[in-house]
Amino acid sequence: MLGCWRAASAISGGSGRWERCLRGCRRLYMAKSKFEYVRDFEADDTCLPNCWIVVRLDGRNFHRFSEQHEFKKPNDDRALHLMTKCAQTVMQELEDIAIAYGQSDEYSFVFKKKSRWFKRRASKFMTHVVSQFASSYVFYWKDYFKDQQLLYPPGFDGRIVLYPSNQNLKDYLSWRQADCHINNLYNTVFWMLVQRSGLTPVQAQDRLQGTLAGDKNEILFSEFNINYNNEPLMYRKGTVLIWQKTNEVTTKKIKLPKEAEEKEVEVTRIRTKVVPLHCDIIGDQFWEEYPEILAEDS
Repeated sequence: MLGCWRAASAISGGSGRWERCLRGCRRLYMAKSKFEYVRDFEADDTCLPNCWIVVRLDGRNFHRFSEQHEFKKPNDDRALHLMTKCAQTVMQELEDIAIAYGQSDEYSFVFKKKSRWFKRRASKFMTHVVSQFASSYVFYWKDYFKDQQLLYPPGFDGRIVLYPSNQNLKDYLSWRQADCHINNLYNTVFWMLVQRSGLTPVQAQDRLQGTLAGDKNEILFSEFNINYNNEPLMYRKGTVLIWQKTNEVTTKKIKLPKEAEEKEVEVTRIRTKVVPLHCDIIGDQFWEEYPEILAEDS
């Protein structure tokens, strides 16, 4: 109301205009009081304190999307690098993310235990991550797919899970990486049978039904001379995104004393950037190498 009084007092042209302004402001104030009760219908979705907040997003109907946009099978580097670029953008916008992990058409973002972003409201975490990721996917599409036209907007859905302990979080990320290995091994054999052996998708599926990991490795090696362990780590392990300090070299023009002209010199600055890694996160080595990720004061 104080703003209304000030606005009204600034009006020139007589008391009539002043009174009309004041009446309008009073009606607005009364309306606000009358209808504000609807806020009570909002659900309290505050995440529990002292828990890791994981937001996992998945591509919606990406099987169809990949076919329509002619993704290479079993892995398309363009699509994987685009997913990582989008995830890096999310992390740079929401700096409370401690680590992210991605494979295929999914990415998991882990917010710090003590994060106070959005007052720890689950809906805010999920909508910010998914919307930033989806808009980045469209924005950076041409950087990776060049002349391949984006035929229609991609869709992503998200979910939030809370993990109270460091071990719970490590087990979650291990689960996602194990899933990456299982799916990629199957897809690698499946598409070799289709592309190089001439089987139909149904025949390839029947051939692989009931096979174990060792059986699939044997098919790859004996029939296609492929050692699965030599496949790129990005395919087998997925992508881990962490914060790292890196040296950034830039060129700067400076004018030295007693010098008539400016000279270009190289300047090295330490920047903290989101860096992609393709490595094992199931064992202890990764966590021993990057203890700051799980640090309580991180």
